[in-house]
Amino acid sequence: MSNELQSKRVAILATEGFEYVELTKPKQALEAAGAKTQVISLREGKIRGWDIDKWGEEVPVDVKLDAADPDSYDALLLPGGVINPDKLRMEPKAVKFVKSFFEAGKPVASICHGPWMLVEADVVRG
Repeated sequence: MSNELQSKRVAILATEGFEYVELTKPKQALEAAGAKTQVISLREGKIRGWDIDKWGEEVPVDVKLDAADPDSYDALLLPGGVINPDKLRMEPKAVKFVKSFFEAGKPVASICHGPWMLVEADVVRG
């Protein structure tokens, strides 16, 4: 794969209950295209994924949401899963983080149930 995303930084906003493949596979594809990704979450350490119908593996958190600056990223990825976006949309800091990407005109990718966050951030209509 080419390095078409070389030097681009992509924030991946997730928390406990993200759908495992909806975070890990896009993350791998972004990195294969040259992007630097960072998993941002409500807490430090690791977050546990959901694997179709049971708890799955954990992924390390790179940056706690409180310390994440949206201006430091070129794009945002919102993995789905039923639990993940539902927890995130209840956190005002997470909603503000998402909204800031739209206000800056930056690309946002939202998978499966991830668009719940877009509705909560009031960035989609119709």
